[in-house]
Amino acid sequence: MIQAVKLTKRFEDITAVDHIDAAIREGSVFGLIGTNGAGKSTFLRLASGILKPDEGHITIDGQEVFENPAAKRMVFYISDEAYFFSNASPLDMMAYYSRVYERFDKERFRRLLKSFGLDEKRRIHTFSKGMKKQVSVICGICANTKYLFCDETFDGLDPVMRQAVKSLFAADMEDRNLTPIIASHNLRELEDICDHVGLLHKGGILLSKDLDDMKLNIHKIQCVLQPGMEPEDLVSFEVLSTERRGRLLTLTVRGTREEIEAKLGACDPVFFECIPLTLEEIFISETEVAGYDVKKLVF
Repeated sequence: MIQAVKLTKRFEDITAVDHIDAAIREGSVFGLIGTNGAGKSTFLRLASGILKPDEGHITIDGQEVFENPAAKRMVFYISDEAYFFSNASPLDMMAYYSRVYERFDKERFRRLLKSFGLDEKRRIHTFSKGMKKQVSVICGICANTKYLFCDETFDGLDPVMRQAVKSLFAADMEDRNLTPIIASHNLRELEDICDHVGLLHKGGILLSKDLDDMKLNIHKIQCVLQPGMEPEDLVSFEVLSTERRGRLLTLTVRGTREEIEAKLGACDPVFFECIPLTLEEIFISETEVAGYDVKKLVF
């Protein structure tokens, strides 16, 4: 398990990660989402032992990560900007990582390169962005680490390759209990693969929940109230946002479907329906509550 306790990292006068408490259990896919500059990449670098916390600590299976080779060998970090040695080929990177990670699977590495249509002897700097991402993913998978940290890993991959990468993750989760932690802005992509989601905003964590639980406890209501009733009269609801078009109200509220339908039914509306939110809609609703409102940014 990965455990962060009051984890904090500052860069001069900027607090990139602000007293985060989080627990990431084994064998699940943890999605790390957040606003721009929320601290997702910094969190992954702290968890990888690349950066040293200014306050608090982060452990992997009970071990502090920073300057701890034993803990770092449990992790492979795929950064947003893929880095390879100058003029290196995939075979050169295989030779390097096989020295760092004792369980690196060279045979599988070469097999996956062939399956992905990548020339093992070609210089990586001549590859496209998507091809470089593929090499990074193959390196990460073949390192056979317990945890795989992915920073915008799906960015630059075409739909077929995105599905192939998801299949690799799923197979390794089944075969060896791999735990991927995926930071991404593509929430639709995460919705397909993640079990648990952590939402970061301004360096802090707004929420951390199982995705299914999150979806079951926040809903969108479309309704037409009785004449004379206003949204403010719905005092029994925890309303996150309200939108009105004529008499049609669209409300985003917390609560289970059963609770919401019972409360709204008691108000005897002319019409109503309860709709589950997508992960993207949940993200927008939660960050609006925290003051990150698109209407204030644009209009």
